[in-house]
Amino acid sequence: MVLLFDQMGTPPAEIDINVELVRSLLTSQHPDLAHLPIRPANSGWDNAMFRLGEQLAVRLPRRKLGAELIQKEQQWLSVLSPQIILPAPVPVRIGQPGQNYPWHWSVVPWIAGQTADCVDLKALEAVRLGEFLRSLHAPAPANAPRNPYRGIPLSQRATIVNKSIASLADKTDLITPTIHRIWQQALAAAPTSEDRWIHGDLHPQNILAVGGKITGVIDWGDLTCGDVATDLATVWMLFERESDRTECLNTYGASEADRWRAKGWAIAFATILLETGLVNNPSHAAIGRNTLRRLQRMRAPLNEKGTKSIR
Repeated sequence: MVLLFDQMGTPPAEIDINVELVRSLLTSQHPDLAHLPIRPANSGWDNAMFRLGEQLAVRLPRRKLGAELIQKEQQWLSVLSPQIILPAPVPVRIGQPGQNYPWHWSVVPWIAGQTADCVDLKALEAVRLGEFLRSLHAPAPANAPRNPYRGIPLSQRATIVNKSIASLADKTDLITPTIHRIWQQALAAAPTSEDRWIHGDLHPQNILAVGGKITGVIDWGDLTCGDVATDLATVWMLFERESDRTECLNTYGASEADRWRAKGWAIAFATILLETGLVNNPSHAAIGRNTLRRLQRMRAPLNEKGTKSIR
């Protein structure tokens, strides 16, 4: 999900996608799968998902931008999957444009679970998530994809985030002096020069869980390279307990500067999710609201220099 920072609300679909279209595409391109039951699963900002039998799903872009993202998944996710320790929907078939449908599409494994914003994760999942992020954040090759919105220096998001902060200050009581202080300290944190693989959109609706245990990570269209703090921000979007956030970051081995930048990215994600969610997506608004509240409540103990540090 690429969040376009000048667009409010969930974007409309640019093409009508239904069971009949999915069946037609499968029949013409992957006829050995066309006999399987097809039923709608869900629809996000960029893609529509249909369950295909019990083991598979069909993922189709619902707008042109999503088509660009799904080709990135098709190219790179199979390269990354051997190194990561959580399941990901690596395409098993690649579909071509056809049947008056203009874009590439994928058949992927079905990963069971609810989105993590609807699940109370067990405490040990903080360690698993930290281990997953460590496995993902390997050095990226020179030809790794770039994303103008993710993995970049936090300062390059400052204008947009400041605009969202100002807008939300007029609509909610969540933009407190603490949030302003954290944002300024995040901007002042030491940047990174490392290009490492990152998911790029690791909010709770892209993490699946069953029985409080993470079952997989989905929606890799924003896969890119750059600042790992973009992904580390998920601890404030995902975990209610501060002890879980600390455990995840400690397992990962995040530096002090990583943690500050991650809090800045958490504010960046939270404000845009809340601002757009208030228009027409209550679940996004809830993620943004909860993230800002967790940031507001987090303790900041003194370090040896007598200034507050993040743990």
